[in-house]
Amino acid sequence: MKVKVCGITNKDDALKVAYYGASAVGFIFHKKSPRYVSPSRAKKIIAELPPFIIPVGVFVNLSEKAINDICRFTKINTIQLHGDESAAFCKRMKKNYKVIKVFRVDEFFDINMVKKFDVDAYLFDTFVPDVHGGTGKVFNWDLIKGQKLDKPVILSGGLKSDNIQKAIKEVSPYAIDVSSGLEKSPGIKDARKIRTFFDLINF
Repeated sequence: MKVKVCGITNKDDALKVAYYGASAVGFIFHKKSPRYVSPSRAKKIIAELPPFIIPVGVFVNLSEKAINDICRFTKINTIQLHGDESAAFCKRMKKNYKVIKVFRVDEFFDINMVKKFDVDAYLFDTFVPDVHGGTGKVFNWDLIKGQKLDKPVILSGGLKSDNIQKAIKEVSPYAIDVSSGLEKSPGIKDARKIRTFFDLINF
């Protein structure tokens, strides 16, 4: 199972999750997030990553120029668009990056809407008003499981040790995205939670 650990803010946590088996690490460039990391700090952490670990830039409603500037500076080639970005915006960004588009799911979510987006993967997260990720809340997986989508599905939203096996069995995602479920405080990971989580994934 491919795992992206998001909300990385320091080198120790990045190396720790890489050691236990993360495929990717996420850097949040949204200043309102408690897990925000500056481009300069992200660049230093990325320089220390081992081979085959993909750095992902997480953006919320930033302009194309701002995203390009940050990615050029940090050498990030995969972006996660977590705001209200349009299908046209995503398509333009796909010319230069691998693009993951985030959809926040609530009881009124229309799964067919995602098919308008020409991206590399769909990420489904929990809808909470005015909060873009890192909520620690689970959405109703029945709203997305079993759907025939033409892009890889990444599952997010409140994943942690006590529900990750059920999530994988029920949704069968291409990958999972975890952040708050591995933390001791926002932006700071917990070594014990990381180890337990990855042990459970390899069941």
